[in-house]
This record gives sequence, C-alpha cells and structure tokens, in this order.
Amino acid sequence: MEKIIYILWRDGQIPPRQWSRTLRTELTDRLLSLGAHGIQINTADTEVEAAAALRQQNTYPCIDGTAAVWIDSAVPMMRQPFDDTVRAIVPHCAAYLVTESQLIRNTRFPPKAGERTPGFSQLVFLTRPPRLTHEAWLDVWQNHHTRIAIETLDNFLYIQNVVVRPLTHGAPGYDAIIEECYPEAAMTDLYAIFKAVGDVDQFQRNFDELMRSCARFIDFDKIDVVPTSQYVVKPMHG
Repeated sequence: MEKIIYILWRDGQIPPRQWSRTLRTELTDRLLSLGAHGIQINTADTEVEAAAALRQQNTYPCIDGTAAVWIDSAVPMMRQPFDDTVRAIVPHCAAYLVTESQLIRNTRFPPKAGERTPGFSQLVFLTRPPRLTHEAWLDVWQNHHTRIAIETLDNFLYIQNVVVRPLTHGAPGYDAIIEECYPEAAMTDLYAIFKAVGDVDQFQRNFDELMRSCARFIDFDKIDVVPTSQYVVKPMHG
C-alpha cells in the first residue's frame, strides 16, 4: 500500500464551492472505481475564508488543495489511471509519493465519511534548507521539533508526510507535507492555536518556543501554509 498526495490548483474560472463539490463527488467516485483504498480531499473553500490570514505563500500560483489517495502501488504502470483521472478534472496538479506518520490521531472530532471535519485543516509544504543534510533535517524535525509542536499547539490531528519522490514532471521541490487540524476558533484566534486562550503569558511562551524550533529546520521564505477544509471520503484509519 502506498500513499500519494496530489497537490491541486483550481481553474480561476470555477467558483471554489463548485470546485470543492466536484472534487468530493466526481473525482472521488472515479478514484474509487479504480480501486483506491482510501481518499481524503482538502480544499481551500469558502468554509475556511475566515482563516485567510494564516495563509503563507511562496509558491505561485497559490495551492488550492490536495487529494490524498492510497493505492496498491505507485509504480507508473499501476498509478497511471489515477494520474489520468486527476488530470481530467484538475489539469494543473503535482503528485508525490510520501511516507505517513500519524503523531496525533483525530479522536476529538472523528471524521464521518464524506463529511467536512469540524474546525479546519492546515496544510504545510516544506522544503529542506540547503544548510542541512536530509538526515540532519529529519533528525531536527522528527526527534526534536515534534515534541515541541505537540506541547505548544492545540492541534487534534498531526500527520507528517515525508516526500519519498515527486511523481510528476515539474512538481515543486517539496520535501514534506504536514497536515494539522485545529478547532474552529483557531481560524481567527492565535491564542486558540497555541493552547493559550485568555492567557497572554502562556501564548508568548508557546509561540516563542515553537518559532525557535521551526527556525532550526525551516526556511520561512520557502514555506507554504494553506488553511483548508478536510473531507475524509474513504478512511484508511479507524
């Protein structure tokens, strides 16, 4: 079993609500008919407009969502029908083979198949700084930063996807894709993100600790952060 993440760009002529619906119905129906074992759609739709201030953009055009698909094999001859299906609906896309690590499983707001997960899902696209080797980068991120992220943030889902390799020509050079789900209040309240509602001192401590940790393995001028709605169409995890 292999996990593929397709990064998706919306045609500007198509309204976000219509585009999101097409991904969650037509696209997922076609992928299921091909034998996908799991499908999750994330879209920057109207439901997350309140979180627009959280977006960070260094890739152009801006990313509009993702489709995570679990299939038997990412070998080209096995994957091609899935690539063709995605491209038929989303002409501008990029695919990556990833390894998934679930640090926090969503037990607070368990998703219901095909429905929008409460709150919002923040997608973070990382590029390894050239000052770090791949091994050193992974060590700082997974052996040191992970604990700090869990302690300072109120995310109820935390997934680290390490990119094994890009699968499509011209795909942006990302090395990892992070999925973090936060409560509804966090769209407009940084204190809700940092486990510090009503506590200025706690917010500052958590914020400073997280930023110091992030600076060790992230170049902030090469990061993309996209607030999205998460729709688990066919879950791979209980």
